[in-house]
Amino acid sequence: MALTAFLGGLSARNASPGTIVEYRRNATEFLAFLAMRGVAWQAPDRSVIRAYLAGLADRGLASSSVAGRLAAIRSLYRHALRNGRIETDPVAGIRAPRRPSRLPRVLTIDEAAELVTAPRRLASRDEALALRDGAMLELLYATGMRISELAGLTLDRVDVRRRRMRVIGKGNKERELVFGSPAAAALRSYLAHARPLLAERGTGAGAVVFLNASGEPLSARGARLVIGRWVDATGVPSRTSPHTLRHSFATHLLEGGADLRVVQELLGHVNLQTTQIYTHLSDAALRSAYRGAHPRARRSSGGRSGR
Repeated sequence: MALTAFLGGLSARNASPGTIVEYRRNATEFLAFLAMRGVAWQAPDRSVIRAYLAGLADRGLASSSVAGRLAAIRSLYRHALRNGRIETDPVAGIRAPRRPSRLPRVLTIDEAAELVTAPRRLASRDEALALRDGAMLELLYATGMRISELAGLTLDRVDVRRRRMRVIGKGNKERELVFGSPAAAALRSYLAHARPLLAERGTGAGAVVFLNASGEPLSARGARLVIGRWVDATGVPSRTSPHTLRHSFATHLLEGGADLRVVQELLGHVNLQTTQIYTHLSDAALRSAYRGAHPRARRSSGGRSGR
């Protein structure tokens, strides 16, 4: 079947598991839509495709979600065209809805510090988990790594003494990250005093760095829940997520004078344009600081001065 072959092609190109799951869901939904209307998947009319996209919008889906579904459909048909299953691409020329140009949410430096130090400042019934959570938060903010990269981190890829680690990112690509002394201290404490205790609670810890309360490898979903609990326990904005720490990492680096291409490398972005979103955030911070600090920044230019 075309869908099975398409998903197999994604796996062969080292697409991330999350991408494969999302594309499977979106492509399956679209094919079911066509089947319900008795339309052959090989050559749906453009009006049918537009009706599908319009239906998504009517359901209240954000334009970014609609665009994501169209991306999966487009990829499905391109794969089918390359492999001779269809003669023309029915999605060619159909545009995704325009995405709103919203800037990523970021924390201030003080808010980030409040969040990442919360596990060692606030009382916890389980000291081992508090040490683990402190190390997780410090590393997320110190390196800008994705939550999936944190969950997949293994002991052989961490060098606490040199304050470096290697992570496997999107497309199964490896990159090296560096981190500072606060993150190193938190990670060292967790590995020495907490991880052995957590490992004793389970049977399958293996070489994964971060373990859950039962001593098993902590999943990305579990890590998100952990971060969410500390967000609730502190005064940082309620919609703060692990990705907010990634955005904050990049923004604070650029505001501190880091080169854009260095930030691109640390984030694991293939395209520099993806990283350039953070220059807008930094520019906004600079303008705000100027308006708040310069004595003539807030003065109106409409009046005339006397001689």
